[in-house]
Amino acid sequence: MNRAGLIRLILLSMIWGGSFLFLRVAAPEFGPLALIFVRVSVAALVLLPILCVRENWRAFRRVWWKMGVVGILNSSVPFSLLAFSTLRLEAGFTSLINATTPIFAAVVGWVWFGARLGGANIGGLCVALVGVAVLSWDRMEFKEGGAGWAVVAALLAALSYGVSANLSKRWLTGLNPRMVAAGNMALAGISMAPLGVIYWPEVPPSATTWACALALAVVCTAGAYLLFFRLLEDAGALGATSVTFLIPVFAVIWGVWLLDERLDARLIVGMAVTLLGTALAIGLIGGGRGKKQSVGP
Repeated sequence: MNRAGLIRLILLSMIWGGSFLFLRVAAPEFGPLALIFVRVSVAALVLLPILCVRENWRAFRRVWWKMGVVGILNSSVPFSLLAFSTLRLEAGFTSLINATTPIFAAVVGWVWFGARLGGANIGGLCVALVGVAVLSWDRMEFKEGGAGWAVVAALLAALSYGVSANLSKRWLTGLNPRMVAAGNMALAGISMAPLGVIYWPEVPPSATTWACALALAVVCTAGAYLLFFRLLEDAGALGATSVTFLIPVFAVIWGVWLLDERLDARLIVGMAVTLLGTALAIGLIGGGRGKKQSVGP
């Protein structure tokens, strides 16, 4: 990876790590569903010029329903689940759960699409699950006020990303990736519109909350996806996969620095074990043959 690619990698990790911070700040006032409606609809407007190019529009019309399914599973569903999670969980903690996305992509590919998993991949999966258990064991309280459902929601978001990654590979390979991002976001915005209207907050969100929502849409979604695809061109899939491991680091840094979230030994150990297991499970280290997937939060 050249210097420009490394700069883009770090910048993208900082941006996607910051998305958990913006979710944490904006979700309580907007509510998860209204916030994600703003996120995907504004991002869709920013990316709309890409979709208006004649060649892109023709390709979009051929696969629009497949793109809609992927858009819902890659944006509407996981974004909403992560927004719900941040109502109870710290930004850094939520990002660590989300870092298991490549594991879910590998497992879904193995179970549903016939992908092969070697011994190192399966061992990595087990290690990552231990890391998640270390992080979550005292949070699995499902009574009122507990964080158990928030942890489950974050894991379901990672699963949704994993399913969408496999469907994207099967259905959308060969298409202009920027057109795919624009089309996915447009259809995700349409899918979220009814829920956004129904659950629109009765009390108008503050200016600070609106600023976080717009930053989430413009910077952390539209801008980040364009940056991600440029990184793919620079560094390839293996280099882009590194984003998965840097996002939680920056999310923890932002959370501790700006939101006074706690940083203790168990969080550090849990993060190290989870990321090590993820790297093994997707074959980034250890010679495994898992899927190298990276999906933005």
